[in-house]
Amino acid sequence: MRSLAERPVDPVVGLPVPHESAAAHVTGTALYTDDLAAGGRDVLHAWPVQAPHAHARLTALHTGPALGLPGVVRVLTAADVPGVNDSGTKQDEPLFPEEVMFHGQAVAWVLGESPEAARRGAETVGTEWEPRPALLTIAEAVEAGSFQGLRPTVRRGDAAAALESSPHRFGGEIEIGGQEHFYLETHASLATVDEAGQVFVQCSTQHPTETQEIVAHVLGLRSHEVTVQCLRMGGGFGGKEMQPHGFAAVAALGAVLTGRPVRLRLTRAQDMVLTGKRHPFHARWEAGFDDDGRLRALRATLTSDGGWSLDLSEPVLARALCHVDNAYWIPHVEVHGRVARTHKTSQTAFRGFGGPQGMLVVEEIMGRCAPLLGIDPAELRRRNLYAPGQSTPYGQPVRHAERLHAVWTELLERADVGRRRERIAAFNAAQDDRRRALAVTPVKFGISFNFTAFNQAGALVHVYKDGSVLLSHGGTEMGQGLHTKMRQVAATALGVPLAAVRLAPTRTDKVPNTSATAASSSSDLNGGAVKNACEQIRDRLAEVAARQLDIHPDDVRFAGGRVTGIGFSDRDIAFEDLAHDAWAQRVSLWAAGYHRTEGLHWDSSRMQGEPFKYFSYGAAVAEVEVDGWTGEHRLLRADIVHDVGDSLSPLIDVGQIEGGFVQGAGWLTLEDLRWDVSDGPHRGRLDTRSASTYKLPSFSEMPGEFHVHLFERATESGVVYGSKAVGEPPLMLALSVREALREAVAAFGPGGRSTALACPATPEAVYWALEEARRAAASGPAAPGAVRRG
Repeated sequence: MRSLAERPVDPVVGLPVPHESAAAHVTGTALYTDDLAAGGRDVLHAWPVQAPHAHARLTALHTGPALGLPGVVRVLTAADVPGVNDSGTKQDEPLFPEEVMFHGQAVAWVLGESPEAARRGAETVGTEWEPRPALLTIAEAVEAGSFQGLRPTVRRGDAAAALESSPHRFGGEIEIGGQEHFYLETHASLATVDEAGQVFVQCSTQHPTETQEIVAHVLGLRSHEVTVQCLRMGGGFGGKEMQPHGFAAVAALGAVLTGRPVRLRLTRAQDMVLTGKRHPFHARWEAGFDDDGRLRALRATLTSDGGWSLDLSEPVLARALCHVDNAYWIPHVEVHGRVARTHKTSQTAFRGFGGPQGMLVVEEIMGRCAPLLGIDPAELRRRNLYAPGQSTPYGQPVRHAERLHAVWTELLERADVGRRRERIAAFNAAQDDRRRALAVTPVKFGISFNFTAFNQAGALVHVYKDGSVLLSHGGTEMGQGLHTKMRQVAATALGVPLAAVRLAPTRTDKVPNTSATAASSSSDLNGGAVKNACEQIRDRLAEVAARQLDIHPDDVRFAGGRVTGIGFSDRDIAFEDLAHDAWAQRVSLWAAGYHRTEGLHWDSSRMQGEPFKYFSYGAAVAEVEVDGWTGEHRLLRADIVHDVGDSLSPLIDVGQIEGGFVQGAGWLTLEDLRWDVSDGPHRGRLDTRSASTYKLPSFSEMPGEFHVHLFERATESGVVYGSKAVGEPPLMLALSVREALREAVAAFGPGGRSTALACPATPEAVYWALEEARRAAASGPAAPGAVRRG
């Protein structure tokens, strides 16, 4: 708990305020990157020349036909790059490749007076190819020995010996599908060059600093010669952490070469074809349980599909390994990881950053083994929850583990699980062709970047003579409400009304060397920096106020736009008057704030340490209904209790929990990426490249009842105003939906049987699982070969 001295007076944090751009969003007045180019005079438009092969060498590129078309101004190729022809941080992503590594990869970009002129030009650019073999699945890559990057291992105890001595031993494997980000706003950049040669890039990016660095090295410039601004994004979900850099570099290169503004905005199909997804995974596992159903050992190999280049595959894999335990104590662990290299888009960050795939493995184990152990799946999960004093397989103590049990207990009570199970049993007994089931799953998710250096942030705060406040920080707004929270933090720290604080767009010439807005850490990091800057200004103002109030500066209090002293009821100063007085006395009214997360250490070579500041906890109950003839299913109700510490902004946090849960349910039950794996001319082509072929959650997939409760009395120490991160952890709560589907399918078959379920559990996948259950019912109970008993 914080001391009374640390508690803010009349805080703005904790108030349920609407999103700072909500009105602009719903009225259509909010501007996004591409809006800045709309109607702009002299703007050129970029269009890609895309490869028709998944793997081939480009032997010739003929730009003459395009340059002869009306409206085509230039064709950008590798020969035009003055710096480094690479858009990645590992130097393995050529911006203009000679060897294409996925179907649709851009080899050149046409600049036209209009999008239509650029498109026509791209269609007429001549290309000649030398096709090469392509690997499209994890299985093909494994067979060919095609891997990239590090192969980490998380190890504790002796998993092999513990498995041998376990009374109950099971094994299996699972394939986990990827996921398309499908942000509403596709990738967009607008680049200009001023009279001094300064390159200015407006970009829809979660990582302006890295975009700045990539643009600079492509152009052969230093970082101070490039400025990147992110006004706001229409969604990101991790897909705009690494992937925008190349598009920004193309626009900037075009602007430098032509002297004109260059706009690059991908169509929806282009965005889906050109950009990375959530990593598909394959996992092979063995688990040992004692007679009481407690996990004794886990041995597994996780293989991710990294696509053609590394991107963020290594840290994604590391986080998957760090979350393969989810919320469960496992004394003996040996989990190996590897990244397959395939000829597909370079897979990238996605909400949860490998955590969902790692957690799914252990939840698969729980769901498949519970019936073989003769234990209710929810009870099996409860028995294995971390207890106080235990630590993760990589050595980090699980602080506040008692909250896991408190969250679990509160959820079961709030969701009325006992009574609902009775109703579900009665419903199933009365139905021939439908079954209902509910499942309960927990979440323990580590908060901080695995790469320790990223756990820092900066902010710039100006107080003007009239008491108004202008705030800049290094985080980007993608609809998640970060800017709203930062305004609340600044208003609280300065003791002014929320309306007094305005937020400036995020840009690299205001706050340098920023980390990505990712890892659910942006409120922690940027909030700490904003608070630090405001406290510097507040301490200076306290000196001025103390002289006027004739008290010690430590006794000055700021709240509600008024400045007074402890115990005063008859004397105060308006904040705006104090600001003016401070200016007149030549007191600085601006400050650069900084924050670094303390107490972190991570040895990536040994996969040991304490990489996370804290763990976010939560649990969810999902109830589903399955049609036995078609496999169609409905999510009837979802109940969630989630620990966000002392919420900075409850409306924002509840919205993030709801959105994350639905996005997770989409990944697990609907969203099915399909590439052409035939040996025909379209091998490697992404077939699900639009909303008509890629199924997204809609209102019809929302639960009929949706209850979200923020866990109370949950102050976290060492973070901004006792709050916790909320962006990613709720996505994993949707594992309850998949587990409920598994139990509903099982209800069509005999008891004591392990039910296999594909991921994503689409209606088709559920149908085939139902067929297995029916066959088992007809022939008597028997565990399928995918799970073996020792």
